[in-house]
Amino acid sequence: MRPILLLRGAVVLLVLALVAACSGNGDGQQAAPSTSAPAATEAPSTTEAPPTTAEARTASSGQFRAARVRLVRVAQLQQPVAMATRPGEKTLYLVEQVGRVRAVRGGQLDPTPVVDISSKVTAGGEQGMLGLAFSPDGRYLYVAYTDRNGDHQVSELTMRGQRADPASERSILHFEDPFANHNGGQLAFGPDRRLYVAFGDGGSGGDPLGNGQSLGTLFGKILRIAPRPSGGRPYGVPSDNPFVGRDGARPEIWDYGLRNPWRFSFDAATGDLWIGDVGQNSFEEVDYEPAGEGGRNYGWNRREGRHPFNGGDRPDGAVDPVIEYGRGDGCTVIGGFVYRGRRIPGLQGTYLYGDYCEGWVRAARAPGGKVAEQRDLGLEVPSLSSFGTDADGELYALSLGGDVYRIAPA
Repeated sequence: MRPILLLRGAVVLLVLALVAACSGNGDGQQAAPSTSAPAATEAPSTTEAPPTTAEARTASSGQFRAARVRLVRVAQLQQPVAMATRPGEKTLYLVEQVGRVRAVRGGQLDPTPVVDISSKVTAGGEQGMLGLAFSPDGRYLYVAYTDRNGDHQVSELTMRGQRADPASERSILHFEDPFANHNGGQLAFGPDRRLYVAFGDGGSGGDPLGNGQSLGTLFGKILRIAPRPSGGRPYGVPSDNPFVGRDGARPEIWDYGLRNPWRFSFDAATGDLWIGDVGQNSFEEVDYEPAGEGGRNYGWNRREGRHPFNGGDRPDGAVDPVIEYGRGDGCTVIGGFVYRGRRIPGLQGTYLYGDYCEGWVRAARAPGGKVAEQRDLGLEVPSLSSFGTDADGELYALSLGGDVYRIAPA
């Protein structure tokens, strides 16, 4: 089975478990009061958005082709799968799949975890602690994980200095997941200070319940919520979400028609959204969304990449990916980031992504989401699980095998 969220249909990789791509089943019903859909109200933001300093520039074709990079190992952890930064800090915060958040401070791994809730986490295969994000004011840490019953859990913890208080854990979202794969798990605050949350289609291969195309379930979606309590509910739903007020639709939904959006990111300069969606048996895809243009249907399970899936018709208004590759190139896309650092000018404004199975890392010049050219960067990250950026916009690559690398100029 593939590592963490990447299992694919009939492919079984005897490696560390990371991101499976094969199954999807679930009814989206919630098992506790905290899981019912809150009223369509907008909770106050925790703080003003941090200033954005990145410039929306893209390297020229010549600069892009001339850029040379290397990997610099900065830490070794136990199955790292996600990374984030806390506003106002240089520290790198990393998720270990087993249920811990670790910190790299001043280039050194802090021996004491930021938080350890491994006793609450089911880890292995595509399950475990899968994502983290800090509130824009740095007061709260949000984590996504698989609980001991194998169900989805998104929680908030209060930061006390450099640690998160495990006793402060507050459930935001909790709902049953009948299959162990296609869990998504990415958490990120957008430029609008809202929390975006990714969930896979539920598992079981081919999305047999049609969750991807159903607006009545949270499976196969990216959600947009205001995560602080609102109106007696554990979170609020922004009133400008695209499906607020639509009969039969969950108001939390931002985008749908996704199979396993394991990793997505926002361009720090433009606010555009890039989504790496793990495919079924034939095609991997990267989707692009201009800033603020939610409500999009990315086609699953009637489309896989730019192609019909099981003879399905193209849904009205479905949006095709901007990047696609087949099984000859890899088997599990790992969505990355648009580079907005300063150390590698030739990659400025380009989107980096990779493949878990093959370990390659590619960059695409794609101003406005239109891919002009791509190239392989000549890097190899075995069992590539995720990417991250630091406070300066420099990029990192994580290996499920334990290594955390900075992508540096050669």
